[in-house]
Amino acid sequence: MCGLAGIFAYHPAAPPPAPLEVARIRDAMARRGPHGQGLHVADDGRLQLGHRRLAIVDPSPAGDQPMTDPGGTVVIAHVGEIYNRRRLAAELEAAGTRLRGSSDTEVLLHLYLAHGEGMLERLRGMFAFAIWDGRSQRLLLARDPYGIKPLYYADDGWTLRFATQARALVDTGAVSAARDPAGQAGFLLLGSVPEPFTLYRDVRALPAGSAMWVDRHGPRPPRTWSRLADAVAEAEALAASAPPPAEEARARMREALLDSVRHHLESDRPVGVFLSAGVDSGALLGLATEVAGHSLDAFTVRFPELAGAPEDETAGAARTAARYGARHHVVEIGASQAGRALDQALAAMDQPTIDGLNTWLVADAARDHGLHVALSGTGGDELLGGYPAFRSVPARRRWLALAALIPGLGVTARELLRRLPLQRLGVSPKAAGLAELGGDWAGGWLLARGLFMPWELPALLGREAAREGLDRLRPLTLVRSVLGAGPDGGPRTDFGRVAVLESSLYLRHQLLRDADWAGMDRGVEVRVPLVDPVLLRAVVPLLARAPLGSGKRWLAAAARPALEPALAAAPKTGFTVPMAAWLAGVARDRLGAWRSMPELARPGCHWARRLAWAIHAEGLAAPPGVALGRAG
Repeated sequence: MCGLAGIFAYHPAAPPPAPLEVARIRDAMARRGPHGQGLHVADDGRLQLGHRRLAIVDPSPAGDQPMTDPGGTVVIAHVGEIYNRRRLAAELEAAGTRLRGSSDTEVLLHLYLAHGEGMLERLRGMFAFAIWDGRSQRLLLARDPYGIKPLYYADDGWTLRFATQARALVDTGAVSAARDPAGQAGFLLLGSVPEPFTLYRDVRALPAGSAMWVDRHGPRPPRTWSRLADAVAEAEALAASAPPPAEEARARMREALLDSVRHHLESDRPVGVFLSAGVDSGALLGLATEVAGHSLDAFTVRFPELAGAPEDETAGAARTAARYGARHHVVEIGASQAGRALDQALAAMDQPTIDGLNTWLVADAARDHGLHVALSGTGGDELLGGYPAFRSVPARRRWLALAALIPGLGVTARELLRRLPLQRLGVSPKAAGLAELGGDWAGGWLLARGLFMPWELPALLGREAAREGLDRLRPLTLVRSVLGAGPDGGPRTDFGRVAVLESSLYLRHQLLRDADWAGMDRGVEVRVPLVDPVLLRAVVPLLARAPLGSGKRWLAAAARPALEPALAAAPKTGFTVPMAAWLAGVARDRLGAWRSMPELARPGCHWARRLAWAIHAEGLAAPPGVALGRAG
């Protein structure tokens, strides 16, 4: 897992970086790597590469980073895991390569020596890495297809700085902390900052599934080497005109799931499971126990405020743990601990988000039991059609397609409805945009997932900042871009389109990013077996034309024994934190944001809108002592 940082003074006239500047960036991410640290400085001082290590695979010194090839000319720093490392290592050794250890980093290094950038197509895993090739004086940066592992960079025209945390680049002072209105607008619209934007004007995210070369002329435009839309479209093309018989589909689903779980259990340290009462984590526990061949540790967080409510996960999780013989650890978090949890979790955030506290809490529990690796059911709903958006977005598009064709109707309806007290009437303020946005895939998804709508931003950011932010963000264009270019590009089915939208936007920018920062802050590597391109290609042909709900039923049936029927059939609740109650108590006591936007304090306002505005207006995500938060 770990954290990487680097500086490359690429311009011939650029001064070499200050001595050990990269060490300061690296050590700003110390929590990501409690087991070791490393530093490489090129002979001319123009390239510095740093690494913090969380040792999961080959914890011996043979796995230390940055790692140099035997010739001393190629250097790599890597975060994440390559799950097919054993097969790749066997291929390398069959071709004559001698490996010193068993780390995936060494495999990556020799794959690059053998295949160059073409190595990317051979990898299965979650990763971000930097490779310095001293032979050509070039730097290669790359990320995995889903974007599970982050990588950020800042280019001033002379020198490139990069790291696995955007904030680490800013906190050292070498990169400006000036806010980016596009990043702020994206956060208020979606509850997270969509890439390539960040909260900082001078910091960009390397897009998921992309690689970028940097040479003496500077960074080349990132090249997309893997797109989820293309993968889904290719998988759809393999789907039969009618779905296979249910028994065959269940069997193929089970084999694909077992394959993914088997790869994600590759570790030299014990692996646990984050367990809710839901289908995804429950089935995952059953499958992982079967593959491992022994009992696993499972972790659940209990909230007294939810006791007896449908959202209370504890009883269902306990039954699932017992069903699969897990050692079940339940940690109770009440209002008295909420303040500490909020402070620590929000201070650990790299980019602002309205989510992630749940992952931080359960990772904290796992760390307290000495665990450094855990499986999470994140991604199951995006892969298997578990969200309401799989029904609502296509349905709205059909209902409102005609309205979208009538010039000016949507804008007129929106302006009229905005004048009504929708919130007081128990109607979401987003309803004003139904006619304007609902007839379009991008607009319909934004209605389903958005917190605030674009026309609300001037009241939140100010007119000029909102205008600049929306002009640069172009939210509808951004959403459309993930579906593929041109009328013939991208998925063809309703299921495929929504799966790509959810996976490329909500999953990538919020859930996966939250799993990264929250798990890493606690020294826990969060692995997501349901977020895997190989699994995606196996599952989409089964689900593209199957009735909605089939995927979740087949997942529940995949474990041996199958998940308890009552839990498999229960309505989705998710891993719920009583954020509404906490905001009304612990957090709200410390916030003055409600005074500037009193409508957000009204009972009908959703807690997510309240939290997003609080983070923006009060800097709730800032470390203690910082005047304005990273979203402020």
